[in-house]
Amino acid sequence: MEVTDIGNKEEGKVWHRKPTPGRSVLVTVVRTAQQNKTVRFLHVAFDTTGDSFLAGDHHGNIYLFDISRNRFRLVQKTGQACTALAFSLRRTTEFLVALADYTIKCFDKDTKQLVSWMRGHEGAVSSISVHSSGRYAITTSSDTAQLWDLDTFQRKRKLNIRQSVGIQRVFFLPLSNTILSCFSDDSIFAWESDTLFCKYQLPVPDSGPRISYKAFAVTRDGKSLAAGGRSNLLHLWCLDSQRLLRVIQMPAQVRTVRQLEFLPDSFDGGANQTLGVLSQDGAMRFINIHTCRLLFHMGSADEAVGAVAVGPNGRHIAAIMDNGSINVYSVQSLTQELNKPPPSQVAVVSGGEADQNLSGIKMKVKSEGVQRPARSSGRRTQVKMLRAPAASSAEDKENELPAGLNKKRLVALLKAFGEFPAKYRMFVWRSLLCLPENHAAYSSLTDKGLHSAFLTLHDQYPIKSHKLQRGLQRVLSALAHWAAIFAEVEYLPLVAFPFVKLFQNNPMLCFEVVATVIVNWCQHWFEYFPNPPLNILSMAENVLAHHDQELLQHLVDCGVTSQLYVWPLLETLFSEVTTRDEWLRLFDNVFSNHPSFLLMACVAYVISCREPLLLCSQKKDFEYFFHHRNNLDVGAMIKEAYRIAGSTPADIHPRTMLSDFTALTSGQYPVFNQYPEFIVEYQSRERERIRLQEMEYLKERQELSALRADFVRRQAEEKAYYAQQELLQKAEEHRRNILAQEEDKLAQQRTKLAAMKRELKVRELHLLDATRRRFLKHQQEQQASQIHRLDQEISRKMDLREQETAAAVQDLEVRQMELEAQRKRLEQDLLKEQERVGRAVEEEVLLKMREAERADESYSELLHSAESNLQALEESLAEAYQLGLESDWQREVLERLQRVDAEQERKRERLAQLQRQTLAEEGRLAHTVREVAGRKWDDVMSSRAQLQEQRLASSAAETGERQRKVESAGPSGGLLHRPAASVAAKGVNTATGGGSSTTQRQGGANMVCLNSSSPSGSSSTNFSLDRGRAHLDSSERELLKEIRELRQKLAARAREGSSASSPSVHALSSVPQ
Repeated sequence: MEVTDIGNKEEGKVWHRKPTPGRSVLVTVVRTAQQNKTVRFLHVAFDTTGDSFLAGDHHGNIYLFDISRNRFRLVQKTGQACTALAFSLRRTTEFLVALADYTIKCFDKDTKQLVSWMRGHEGAVSSISVHSSGRYAITTSSDTAQLWDLDTFQRKRKLNIRQSVGIQRVFFLPLSNTILSCFSDDSIFAWESDTLFCKYQLPVPDSGPRISYKAFAVTRDGKSLAAGGRSNLLHLWCLDSQRLLRVIQMPAQVRTVRQLEFLPDSFDGGANQTLGVLSQDGAMRFINIHTCRLLFHMGSADEAVGAVAVGPNGRHIAAIMDNGSINVYSVQSLTQELNKPPPSQVAVVSGGEADQNLSGIKMKVKSEGVQRPARSSGRRTQVKMLRAPAASSAEDKENELPAGLNKKRLVALLKAFGEFPAKYRMFVWRSLLCLPENHAAYSSLTDKGLHSAFLTLHDQYPIKSHKLQRGLQRVLSALAHWAAIFAEVEYLPLVAFPFVKLFQNNPMLCFEVVATVIVNWCQHWFEYFPNPPLNILSMAENVLAHHDQELLQHLVDCGVTSQLYVWPLLETLFSEVTTRDEWLRLFDNVFSNHPSFLLMACVAYVISCREPLLLCSQKKDFEYFFHHRNNLDVGAMIKEAYRIAGSTPADIHPRTMLSDFTALTSGQYPVFNQYPEFIVEYQSRERERIRLQEMEYLKERQELSALRADFVRRQAEEKAYYAQQELLQKAEEHRRNILAQEEDKLAQQRTKLAAMKRELKVRELHLLDATRRRFLKHQQEQQASQIHRLDQEISRKMDLREQETAAAVQDLEVRQMELEAQRKRLEQDLLKEQERVGRAVEEEVLLKMREAERADESYSELLHSAESNLQALEESLAEAYQLGLESDWQREVLERLQRVDAEQERKRERLAQLQRQTLAEEGRLAHTVREVAGRKWDDVMSSRAQLQEQRLASSAAETGERQRKVESAGPSGGLLHRPAASVAAKGVNTATGGGSSTTQRQGGANMVCLNSSSPSGSSSTNFSLDRGRAHLDSSERELLKEIRELRQKLAARAREGSSASSPSVHALSSVPQ
């Protein structure tokens, strides 16, 4: 027994050494994972052919094992353990698997793709049953059963039950539309699958112990049901009559039945007779349900069987063992003892002396009890008294067949029953044909592979079954390798096909049967190759002429030759005109007689169809008649063939021209050269030449097809390209049109907007013109009112001047008298005043110098505060740099600081220049003050001289006039001082100590303007000095403002740079303003 460990392989061979014939266990499949842990297989399921099966392990891996091809492969990884498996009968590549999460999935074993996913169960699915049509499936769990449509994968029906009654199993009956449901209370109901109408209920047996059904099995024809459970009793039901046929009691070792399976047989017509019973002890016993005999068993206490699956063809059994492995059993090896023929029941005794009376010897023989399937009647073999044959020992030796059979007895049995038993037909044929079973010679032929003449056989003879197609190719290839002529014979597939279909499970026997038929029953067929065997056809025509001259004449009159009514029967071996059972019955007689019996059967077929043939007159009717089945009694035809074989004269009898039966030689097959070799060789050469030319032609045709396909593809691509370009062009034109329309609309809108703008502009111009006119009018009105006011003021002042003049004249007259009295005192006061003015001028010069010094000090303090601000700014920048600002920002800050330094330097230069200008102005002011003092002094002296001169002329008049000049000089000096004082106050409003200096300047100015005739010089000097200081203050304010803006920018940049630099920004903003 070979053990195959598939491990983690995804594909490979099932067995590496071909199993030995006769061994029951073909192979044991195990799967070990890491650390040598065995992965248990849980379920197996065969496909419809029976040559491959699915197996699922508890890791969720689904494997496909192909026994015929000796291959396995991993078809799916579900990731969870499966609870049931089943193939889809309609789409053979699809299978159903129930998983531990209560779902059912459908996969494709070739593409490994998920086809569908079905949900609906609330418990683990225990079984999946597929309808014979493959359209529906039933899934069963402990609480419900659901009917699915496999075309749409939708649920059609759901079976709900009471909680007290559980479901054991629900499944389809084979070859019918009936659903059988089995419940835990042993009730069994049958339902119509289309309407779900209850057809019947099987009655529960009243007598006997309760079995508690757990396992069920139905025969292939759907007529019998076997049920078992917690007992060693089995109930066998007839579903047609709904009654219990029998109760089968298993051996005492069986206490519980776990599984039941019927074993199919190729010749039982679906009425299976062998039932496999798996019990709690791990052994599966196969019994005959009619004889109740134990046939064979599988498994033991050491190798217990957990579950089994039987192939539909009955050739293999896949069993899951308790250790998690899979054993693949060969049913042929298990039933080898059953298929052996019974021992000979007739003993032939010959006398030792020549003169002994043989006819007086009698022997009583009893059949031995052999455990093998018997007839359903179960009757015992009767004891027969047989007389010893009177033939010679040579004839007895000739009639002896292998395995103890006798040809004469087989022929007698055949004539009595008309055919051999279906169960033993293959065995009888093997004995009659004396097949040598040359395994080595057949292997040498098959090792050469498929013959080139039959590579395209499926094109000429398409067969639905791929297995049958491959078997026919193998047999024909072996025949072609055996003899070259068989590669050229066109009708050879027709000859071999019935035997291939019959022996499809054993290709070697099929080959030997076909070779034996060709060697014996196809004698002289190939002498006229490639023409039909005219000699053989003439033999059949001579026999027909002897037995039915009228029918032959009718055929001749209709132009029908033996090539039309005999050759179609021979080249197909009657397979076209008979059914399977009729053909088997006919060849039971052909193999049991002389090779000439086949020709007699052809003549008998023609004579048996005499009446319809006489009614035919067209050649095509005859062709149709001999290529299709007709309503004919094969038994009558066989009897007619025997009659013709017995009544045909020896001169025209084919027996005289055909050799007797010759079996194939053992060890090596005989040489077959009964054909014109030169024709075959010529044809083979011509065929090879034609094949090479055809291959070359096919190659050229393939290249041409590739070029044509390439051209078509390019043409399609070009067409698609031009179509795409045309669509793109149309789309582009459409978009261009849309764009043009949009541009037109935009242009119109722009035109409207421009018009609106022009209109608004015109309105605005009109409004501005109206406003300007109103403003001009308002100004004219204001100017007119102002002129009017000025005129009124002038007139008023003129009136006032006249009044003042009159009052002054009067006052002068009074004061002339006073002036004369005060003249002396005034002279003294004037001297004192001159001295006081000189001292005041000196004090004012000193005051200006002090103010200049204070300006210098304020300038130095300003520079010091700027330097301190710059130092604080540098310290804040250094601190910001230390806090982690980036180098680019630091560089920018440094550049800004450099620019600030340069700007400060420029400011310093401007301040220095302003200081120099201020010093220069102060120097000019001092010089101007000295000049003004000198001029004032000169004016005073000149005024004194004029007073002295006027005193001499007219004391009274001069005194009054001088009094008026003094009174008029006082107001003018005040008027001149007020503008200068106001300008100085505006220039130094922010400076410290400006008030005192202003007061001193006012005093000095009053003193100067008291006796000065032109005071404009001093007022201009004071105004220029105050203007320089105001310019210095404004420059300082602008510098501080720029420094403040720079600090604000640096603080904003620091906030944007990083949150970590926020302290530095605060430090920058905290620098004193």
